[in-house]
Amino acid sequence: MEIKVLGPGCARCQQTVERIEAVVAESGIEAQVEKVADAMQIAGYGVFGTPAVVIDGEVKYVGKIPSKKDIRAWLDEL
Repeated sequence: MEIKVLGPGCARCQQTVERIEAVVAESGIEAQVEKVADAMQIAGYGVFGTPAVVIDGEVKYVGKIPSKKDIRAWLDEL
């Protein structure tokens, strides 16, 4: 599983990365978490708000820090 957090490196983006990494570790799911700060790559997803979360190429969340509950639900879907 590939999880990308899109954002310029702000505190909210970093908090999103940390929260996702914590849920992945707790769940035991094998996933690669990547931070994407390049504006052109972010625009390629059609995202205009950050942080944004992309899981296996699908934009899941935009503009807010997701809750652990939301992250678990996304991981359980896959």
